[in-house]
Amino acid sequence: MLLLFLTSFLAATILPFSSEVHFALVLKNNNISTALFVATAGNTLGGIVSYWIGWLAKWMWIETYFKVKKEKIMQFKALIKKTGGWLGFFCWMPIFGDGIAISLGIFRVQPVLTFSTMLLGKFCRYLIIAHFFIE
Repeated sequence: MLLLFLTSFLAATILPFSSEVHFALVLKNNNISTALFVATAGNTLGGIVSYWIGWLAKWMWIETYFKVKKEKIMQFKALIKKTGGWLGFFCWMPIFGDGIAISLGIFRVQPVLTFSTMLLGKFCRYLIIAHFFIE
């Protein structure tokens, strides 16, 4: 289970990594509730790390290292202002999820709401995956 926690955690950071296959394999030999808890906890904590990376980021870094123009950032800021921490629900999405988590941190969106919706979204994703792989 420690390995599942680590793969789930790493998959939610900016590393290009996926935990779904490992989660499905763990389901074959383990209790579904335990696997759901471990994968969701690891993935949520990884998302929280991405959020805090965004919180600590400086605008100059984003423009310089990620080549994101200020206009694009302001467009995304308008979306975040509308949705707030509820956007955290979509942090489970491949490719876009890390960017969402980091952006929520950059714009300092309410941490408690963000982490709660992030947890819910990640749990729902693993629950759906489990539904397809349990016998």
